[in-house]
Amino acid sequence: MNYRHVFHAGNFADVIKHAALVRILLYLNAKPAAYRVIDTHAGAGLYDLASDEARRGAEWQAGIGRVFAAQASGDLSDAVVSLLAPYLDAVRALNPADRLTHYPGSPLLARAVMRPQDRLVACELEPHAAAALARHLRDPRVKTLTIDGWTALTAYVPPAERRGLVLVDPPFEQPDEFARLAGTVAEAHRKWATGCYMLWYPIKDRTGPDRLAKAIRRAGAAKVLRAELLVAPPASEGPLAGSGLIIINPPWPLEAELKLLLPALAPLLARAGSAGGRGMWRLDWLASEG
Repeated sequence: MNYRHVFHAGNFADVIKHAALVRILLYLNAKPAAYRVIDTHAGAGLYDLASDEARRGAEWQAGIGRVFAAQASGDLSDAVVSLLAPYLDAVRALNPADRLTHYPGSPLLARAVMRPQDRLVACELEPHAAAALARHLRDPRVKTLTIDGWTALTAYVPPAERRGLVLVDPPFEQPDEFARLAGTVAEAHRKWATGCYMLWYPIKDRTGPDRLAKAIRRAGAAKVLRAELLVAPPASEGPLAGSGLIIINPPWPLEAELKLLLPALAPLLARAGSAGGRGMWRLDWLASEG
């Protein structure tokens, strides 16, 4: 699907992915022991919303732009605002006077939440994005690597800290990436079964996402939560209709939090003119200890 992130930074898929990322890291912060974040496909780290690429589709306006506007107008419940606040505060810190000019990718959001003792490994293979990532992440807690994310996924687990999160957010430029995602994550899970893994995937039709879910079930993880948000009915042609997260070993409060966030964000982010106009969402367990 040729998912160059600069074209899509701050869109609806980023909103739910990054809100969930921050919530997970906040729960890791609840214990004093250090943790490691491994971002396998980190991108450039920071995106200029006034750039030609970002302006071409202006997808952020129907994503983070709507969320900021809804918060300002009081259209979100207090509970939803409270859950989104740490994520929105991290975005706001990079923008002057509440004017959205830049959007942080996952490595900058992770750095904003991490404590002094925590560490981040951010991997990016594309040379220009990797150089930008290194510029944006000058921090002693952070290591940026110009390395293939699929290699990094298995090479850097288990981390020395023994606690942490692996974010796997590939570009889905190749037709086999759903299968590759399932297989590589299964291999990583065999090496580090107690780690938290968050897998992002696009939804244009049900074939790839459903095969991914079945493969992850077969991998044998004891706790696997799936969350999906669609802004339009799935269609193999046309713009991205939705995105999903598969979270292995999620923190226990995350399910309840997503039960508040998804129904609030689905109508807010729904694509104008789509069938129903309210968006759709799903939250279920692919595997549960009971």
